[in-house]
Amino acid sequence: MPPSKTDIESIVKTAEKGSSLRKWLIWIAVLLVAAGGIWSWRASASRQSLPVYVTESVGQTDIVVQVTATGTVEPTDQVEISSELSGTVRSVEADFNDTVTKGQILARLDTDKLEANVELSRASLAASQARLAEATATLDETKDNYDRAVMLEQKKVTTLEGLLKAKAAHDRAKAAVKSAEADIRVSEANLKINEANLAKACICSSIEGVVLDRNVEVGQIVASSLQAPVLFTLAADLTKMELRVDIDEADIGKVKVGNDAMFTVEAYQGRSFPAVISQLRYAPKTVDGVVTYEAILSIDNSDMLLRPGMTATADIKVAEVKDTLAVSNAALRFSPPATAENSGGSGLLGMIFRPPTRTAAPTPKVSVDGHRDIWLLKNGQAVAVSVLPGESDGSKTAIEGDVTEGDLVITDQTAQ
Repeated sequence: MPPSKTDIESIVKTAEKGSSLRKWLIWIAVLLVAAGGIWSWRASASRQSLPVYVTESVGQTDIVVQVTATGTVEPTDQVEISSELSGTVRSVEADFNDTVTKGQILARLDTDKLEANVELSRASLAASQARLAEATATLDETKDNYDRAVMLEQKKVTTLEGLLKAKAAHDRAKAAVKSAEADIRVSEANLKINEANLAKACICSSIEGVVLDRNVEVGQIVASSLQAPVLFTLAADLTKMELRVDIDEADIGKVKVGNDAMFTVEAYQGRSFPAVISQLRYAPKTVDGVVTYEAILSIDNSDMLLRPGMTATADIKVAEVKDTLAVSNAALRFSPPATAENSGGSGLLGMIFRPPTRTAAPTPKVSVDGHRDIWLLKNGQAVAVSVLPGESDGSKTAIEGDVTEGDLVITDQTAQ
């Protein structure tokens, strides 16, 4: 018996209800699988973003604070020898690197003209002395005449006119004597000048030391009318020299007279030389906007290895702390970044699709009294501890606080 129309409609409705239910079940299964995958990915991402701390142990060490400066090695005393006279160089009696004594002859100028001037001055002096003798004799003669005229005038033997003439002659004779005496002094002064010039024709050393430079040759004409030429450069005892360095204005407050230093020069790689600051100069030097101050360091150069003009780099010890707790400067700069959640919506989808993020590490805070936090690793957790930083050598800093030797201090962190 074929199915009726009513039976067919019932079968169709039942098939439609079953198909709709299967569709819903399929979509629900797909969503659950997707949610599980996303949840698994998020959990994996969270695990990967967990911090891994880089640590080091707090230990006892010596902190030496140094200031670095560059400069040149110079003689303690350096003198440039010139000539006050013009003339032709007759002889050169000292050469480069010669050791000379004070007063030793270095060179001589031609002295023919100078010797002639001395003889001329002596002759002029002799002539002046002769004129003085003549004037003195004349004075004696006129004095006798004047005395006789006075006596005769008293006896009324001579006239008043004769007395006045005798007095005038006597006064002129006294003036002539004074003029002759003045001429003698002038001649003596000229003689001294010419003798001094003759002595200056001998160019001599003014110190005991070494000839660093020589700028004169035999036969050379020296012209000192406009500017005195430098003929020799002498340095005092080279066993004691000085290092002149320029210290930056940011470091000058740390440096004191008496600070020890070690310096190196390019000529002796791997070797350091000791020095001591003997002077700090107040005059500033400004080059390209950088202000520096000159420091003078005393050097013992007994082995004669150092030479004038060598470029040196000096490390000046300005502070030293023995056996102190210290951490690296990276530990003082470290601060753990804060964790934050990005907004990814609300509800289940928001929880699923909201990825975890971390903000940048904040700048470590410094209190008014100088205390700051460092982070120690205790039981796998970063714990902040307040410390007071002290002296630093550029890589490590001395600290005071609730920290013991062997504690693990955090210097950096990375993700898993």
